[in-house]
Amino acid sequence: MMMVLGYFASLLIGLSLGLLGSGGSILTLPVLVYLFQVDPEAGTAYSLVIVGTTALVGVLPRAFKGEVDFGTALLFGLPSIAAVYATRAWLMPALPEQWGPVTKSQGLMLLFAVLMVLAARGMLKGKKVQTVQKELSPAAKAAVVLGEGAGVGVLTGLVGAGGGFLIIPVLVLVTGLEMKRAVGTSLLIIAAKSLIGFTGDLGHLNPDWLFLGRVVLVALVGLAVGTFAAQKIPSQKLQKGFGYFVLAMGAFVLTKELFF
Repeated sequence: MMMVLGYFASLLIGLSLGLLGSGGSILTLPVLVYLFQVDPEAGTAYSLVIVGTTALVGVLPRAFKGEVDFGTALLFGLPSIAAVYATRAWLMPALPEQWGPVTKSQGLMLLFAVLMVLAARGMLKGKKVQTVQKELSPAAKAAVVLGEGAGVGVLTGLVGAGGGFLIIPVLVLVTGLEMKRAVGTSLLIIAAKSLIGFTGDLGHLNPDWLFLGRVVLVALVGLAVGTFAAQKIPSQKLQKGFGYFVLAMGAFVLTKELFF
C-alpha cells in the first residue's frame, strides 16, 4: 500500500512541476523517506536524480519558447553546481552521526521541514515582486547572484531540493528577469546542479537505479499532464492550494521528527 501511495505522490511531484514550474521537488524527500522507506541520507541523493531529470525535461519546451536566459543560468549555476558537488562529495560524509540531541537523519529531515515551511510561505504570499536591479551596480548584481548560487547549492546538497522557491525571487529581483523567463532559467539551474551534484555521491553510494528509473518515469508522466493542464487552469489558484499542501507536509515532518 505504501509503495502505491509513493508512486501516486511521485506523480504529484511531476504534476506540480508541470503546473507551476517549481515546487514539486519539495515533496521528493518526504515521499522517498516516509512512503518508500529510503534512508534520509540516501533519499537526499535520490532526490537530486528525480528532481534534476524532471527539471531537465521540463525546461526543454521553455527553452524552445525563449523562456531561458542562458547567461544568467551560467552565472548562478556555476557556483551552485560547485557547492552541490562539494556538499555531496565531502560535507555530507563528514557530518557527525549525532547532532546534539538528534541524529544526522533527523537533523536533515528537520532542516528540510523548515525549508518546506519557508517555501509554503512564499507560495501563499503570492505577491508580485518588484525589481530592485536598477539600484545595484553590475558588480553588486553579479556578487549577489554568485553568492546566492553558492548558498542554494549547499542547501540543495544537504536536503536534495531544487530550491526554485529561493532561486526565482533572486532572478526577478536582482537580474530583472520577467517571471516566465525566471521560471525557465530556474529549471535549467536546478537540472544542472542536481544532476551534476549527484555525481559527488557516486564514490560512496550504490544507488538502486531500477527503483530510481521507475520513480522518474512516473514523475515525468505527471510533468506531461501538468504541462498540458497548465494551459487551462489559473496558476495563482494552483499555487495557493499547493502552498497549503506543502505547509501541511512541513508541519507533519516537524511533528514526526520532534515527537515520534
